[in-house]
Amino acid sequence: MQQRDQIKRITAGVFLFFCITLIVFVVFTIGLEKGFTEPKIHMTVLFHRVGGLMLGSPVRLSGVTVGTVEDIDFIEEEVHGRAVRVTLSLYKKYEAQLRKLENITIVTEGVLGEKMIEISVNPSINRESLTVSLIGEDPLEAQELAEAFENSADALLETSDRIGVMLGELQELAASTRRLLNRIEQRVIDGNLFKVF
Repeated sequence: MQQRDQIKRITAGVFLFFCITLIVFVVFTIGLEKGFTEPKIHMTVLFHRVGGLMLGSPVRLSGVTVGTVEDIDFIEEEVHGRAVRVTLSLYKKYEAQLRKLENITIVTEGVLGEKMIEISVNPSINRESLTVSLIGEDPLEAQELAEAFENSADALLETSDRIGVMLGELQELAASTRRLLNRIEQRVIDGNLFKVF
C-alpha cells in the first residue's frame, strides 16, 4: 500500500514537473516571437491628443511592426501645444531605419478603427539621438472630417445661392435688353428711329 502511494506521488510529481516545464517553454517561445527578449530603445513623442491610442498598440514603419506603445501620460507643461507624452518601445535592430525618421503619426487601422502609430522615414535624414522628445501628428478624427464636410457643404450652398442670384440678374438684364431691342426695331419699322420729338 505504501509503495503504491509512493509511486502515485512520484508520478504526480513527474507530471507536475512536465506541465511546469511545458508552460515555461510555451511562455518563452511566445516571448521570443513577440520580441520580449530583444533589446529595445525608448522614444518619447508628444501629441496634442491621442484619439483612442492604447498601451500595446503597434508601431509600424513601412508596414513592419518595429515596436509597441509602452506608456501614455500627460506632461505638466505643454511643448508646442502638445500635452500628452507617448513612450514607444522600439526594437534596437531597427535603429538604423529609425534614425531616418521624418514623421510620426497616429493612424486608424482596420474596420474597427483601432489606433496605431505609423513612422515615415526620409533617407536624407540622419538623427544623432533617438532619445530627444519628438513632436507627432495627431490623429484625424471622424468629427473633424464631419465638420470639414459640413463647412464644405455650407460653402457650396452659399456659392449656389450666389449663382442663383446672378442668374436672376442676368435674366432681368436679358429681358431689359430684349425690350430695348424691340423698341428700336419698332422705331426702325415706323421710320422714326432718329426722331427726338
